[in-house]
Amino acid sequence: MPLLQRVKTGIPGLDSLIEGGLVENSVILVSGGTGCGKTILASQFIYHGLERGDPGLYITLEETPEDIRADSLQFGWDFQKYEKKGLCKIIYHDPAQINNIGTVILDELSRSRAKRLAIDSTSVMTLAMENPAQIRKKLYGIISTIKRAGHTTALLMADIPEGSKGLSMFGVEEFVADAVIVLSYLGVEGSTSRSLQIRKMRRTDHGKDVYPMVISKKGIAIRQSEI
Repeated sequence: MPLLQRVKTGIPGLDSLIEGGLVENSVILVSGGTGCGKTILASQFIYHGLERGDPGLYITLEETPEDIRADSLQFGWDFQKYEKKGLCKIIYHDPAQINNIGTVILDELSRSRAKRLAIDSTSVMTLAMENPAQIRKKLYGIISTIKRAGHTTALLMADIPEGSKGLSMFGVEEFVADAVIVLSYLGVEGSTSRSLQIRKMRRTDHGKDVYPMVISKKGIAIRQSEI
């Protein structure tokens, strides 16, 4: 059986928990509440790839590309440098104006030949839908589209409502993705803590604990000690 190709995340402490990296051409759901670091993790993943020569594509459905670029500069990640070289695209799409997001994604992937993709966030794409089966079908279609491109490892960001014990907003996203990484944020009496948990990852013997996560001027890092 051929050895699986792995994609380094660029998140210190994470790759050693997932057998060296994400499975190439897989789709990973990264879910969490407000302020837990989802956008930072997505930006760090894309930027690490750019430093290694992997073309990247960031599709934002909420924040503007200008905001993502400005926020990333706080960690020393200069996306414009790579955009000028044609190695990276950060683009905004209004989900309310898109009839077929899958076609949009496939077109963008075909043009960019991106090896790394981040979509922020899937929750916005499905807000107008109420039927869980319809939401699941739409997300499955998006994931199938990404895999059909054949050269892209993707992060799909998803929101978890405040106070929810679920893994995603609608409770279906985690079933269609190849992997689920949950970020958590806890604020108590003026102090805060963040953590990461790998809830599932196909074809990977991954860490099963809840791991402390820190955000510094260099970005996100995972401490491999149990909470």
